[in-house]
Amino acid sequence: MSRSLRRGALAATALVVSLASLTACGAGNDAQTLQIKPDNASTTVGDIKVQGAALITPAKDAEGPSAVSATVFNDGPKAEVLEAVELPGSGAKVTLKPAKGSGPLTVPAGGSIILGGQGNASAVVEGLKDSADGGVQELVLQLSETGDVKLRVLVHPANGYYEAFGPTVAPSSPAASPSGSPAPSGSPAASPSGSPAGTPAASPTGSVPATGDDHAEGEHAEGDHSH
Repeated sequence: MSRSLRRGALAATALVVSLASLTACGAGNDAQTLQIKPDNASTTVGDIKVQGAALITPAKDAEGPSAVSATVFNDGPKAEVLEAVELPGSGAKVTLKPAKGSGPLTVPAGGSIILGGQGNASAVVEGLKDSADGGVQELVLQLSETGDVKLRVLVHPANGYYEAFGPTVAPSSPAASPSGSPAPSGSPAASPSGSPAGTPAASPTGSVPATGDDHAEGEHAEGDHSH
């Protein structure tokens, strides 16, 4: 083989090795990136995995409760009950409610439950203090078998993406009408048949019968005429 051909073959081999090294580095970086999970959104304890956790406060200028949003996965062979949710140091009370009816929030074996959002279970937070939007709040989920699952979550207002997962505030009922107000009738009352009360009866046709005095005056006049 000539010297020029050998130099060309060596250059080609070096190029292939360089490309392979770059590919391996890129794959390694991607794998590490995919493994990064923010501590304030996800955690795993035993068979229980919590993802997408957040504390959602009412939108700006709105009043009402806050809410916890999260998805709880159970990779174990037994169902677990989400017994309570706590926000240590916040002074808040969290009330759990299933998606339908009443009863415990059960995370089935090999399944999951979602907290927050229409048609899902809810964790409504009342009396929340000192949790500014954009801050971080400790969250504790208590499960029947696994025990406490702790993580730190971000506090978001119920705007944009989080609007669908925030608390639902029932509109206030309209004020009742003051007592004693007459209820409007469906239709105006019909006029009474016949003449209205107090209307004098019509006079009979013909002349009015003369009274006794008038009759006497008539006879006296006739007597004068006869004389």
